[in-house]
Amino acid sequence: MAMEDLKKNHMMAHLTDALENGKDIGHYGRLVYAIIARHFLSDDELAAQLAKDRDFSEDAARDLVRQVQEADYNPPRRDTIVEYMEKQDFPILPDNDPNEGNVYRDLEFPEHVYDRIREYHHQQAE
Repeated sequence: MAMEDLKKNHMMAHLTDALENGKDIGHYGRLVYAIIARHFLSDDELAAQLAKDRDFSEDAARDLVRQVQEADYNPPRRDTIVEYMEKQDFPILPDNDPNEGNVYRDLEFPEHVYDRIREYHHQQAE
């Protein structure tokens, strides 16, 4: 069920399918995937997905999951994903649709994610 929820977002479905096919989704593709998918998959499920990348070991996948959990990153905005994508060969976004990569449109995250975003915007307004 959690994987089905994650695949409601076109970009995440694209990344999941690429991983399922053993493709190298690049450093930033793995980072974006981990930051978002950690809200839908267990640590073990997430590490197993990331380890399907032909250029990424299971140990490296577990390290990335731990690092992302400890840093507690918010899911990135589209402009950040575009910046990441420009730094690697694999296309994180499957097409140029301006709505592509807006994970907040298609996915429902835990309330604390939205709370931190509101807090950030409140601080920026002050």
